[in-house]
Amino acid sequence: MTRSDLVEELAARFAQLTQRDAEHAVKTIQDAVSDALVQGQRIEIRGFGSFSVSRRPARIGRNPRSGESVQIPEKRVPHFKPGKALRESVDFQTTPDGAKPAAAN
Repeated sequence: MTRSDLVEELAARFAQLTQRDAEHAVKTIQDAVSDALVQGQRIEIRGFGSFSVSRRPARIGRNPRSGESVQIPEKRVPHFKPGKALRESVDFQTTPDGAKPAAAN
């Protein structure tokens, strides 16, 4: 799903929202999440998951072409941890005939 797909879905579900309003809502949420992560804050959306900033320490890597050592600096990267409800809904699968799959033992 792309951002434009999300805007279309939001506008379709809420008839009172125009396409422009839905796009503005998606952009506002995206900006709020980005700004919070830049400030080092943690974002938690119950039932969906949490976003946080992880630190990758500096390390020495190798240039695959020349084989020489390269110093890779420390980085801060966004991290997403799905919530229990999201994990369970993604994990839940049905077969094409609608039956639940047998539990693996």
